[in-house]
Amino acid sequence: MAKKLVLIGLVEPKKDKVEAFNEWYLGNHIEDTYNCPNISAVRCFKAAKGFMGAPPSEYLTIYEIEGEDAEEAERVLGEYQSDPNGWDQRMPNNDSMAVVGAGWYEEEMVFGS
Repeated sequence: MAKKLVLIGLVEPKKDKVEAFNEWYLGNHIEDTYNCPNISAVRCFKAAKGFMGAPPSEYLTIYEIEGEDAEEAERVLGEYQSDPNGWDQRMPNNDSMAVVGAGWYEEEMVFGS
């Protein structure tokens, strides 16, 4: 069985740009990115409560990738995002998002489904 590869994004709206963030990131960008050929699922979570301190970001987004090669996954995602015809409903980035952290993660172990 192949290991899963995910891209994790820790993001939040920039100050005074919450409405623009909601419109672009939550209302368009996540669905747009889901349409990338190598992405099989996307889940976005909003922080509900800190644990052992404050949450590291207001939103955590998990992009599940088909394939195990992070370099190849990043190449495919980059090509998709730079293609002006990649998704006909794509809205341009409105500079409302602050990236707190992001990274590619390979599945190491699994318990449960």
